[in-house]
Amino acid sequence: MRHLKAGRKFGRTSAHRKALFRNMVTALIDRERIRTTLAKAKELRGKVEKTITLGKKGTLHARRHALKLVADKSTLKKIFGPLAERYANRPGGYTRVIKLGHRLGDDAPMAFIELVDRDGESSASTPVKEKKKVEGAAKKKSANQKTQDTKKDKKTTKEPVTQKTGEKTDSGKKKIAQATKKKTSGEKEKSTDSKKSTDSKKSTDSKKSTSKDSTKK
Repeated sequence: MRHLKAGRKFGRTSAHRKALFRNMVTALIDRERIRTTLAKAKELRGKVEKTITLGKKGTLHARRHALKLVADKSTLKKIFGPLAERYANRPGGYTRVIKLGHRLGDDAPMAFIELVDRDGESSASTPVKEKKKVEGAAKKKSANQKTQDTKKDKKTTKEPVTQKTGEKTDSGKKKIAQATKKKTSGEKEKSTDSKKSTDSKKSTDSKKSTSKDSTKK
């Protein structure tokens, strides 16, 4: 069982592993961003953060402990000087790991490990936030304008429909008037025909009566 055996060995001896991380810690503190494999970046993160906390303490005892993981005196001055001032109000979490994908050849997962709140990052982060705010406000305005335009378009589309329906009603009224005229003319023709038939009947009846009278005499 592998109890209480934390940490990655990377297929190296203990001396080789100590030298590797000592060089990586000094490189990261000096350049503030390095590219390495994901496993090494995760293992390096804890060691770098411990050295930065030693720099925040600022004592001689802490400086001697930091010399175990730092190779150059210039990087040691940076730890106990500007980095300690930069992270004075931050309770840990001084590094960030960014995955980059897989390396060509052995397909090893690669990553960036960098210090948080760097000099270039702090100045560039505020305009990005402002840009996001401006973009959000612009999106809201455009959405409101689109809703207003859609409402106006709906109103304009409704008005021609009502006009068309009005035109249809006028044409319907005309058709109804024409139908009523035809009905009235048909009724008049029927009435004239009925009058003519009654007149003809009366004339025939009168002729018959006169013929009967003549025969009687």
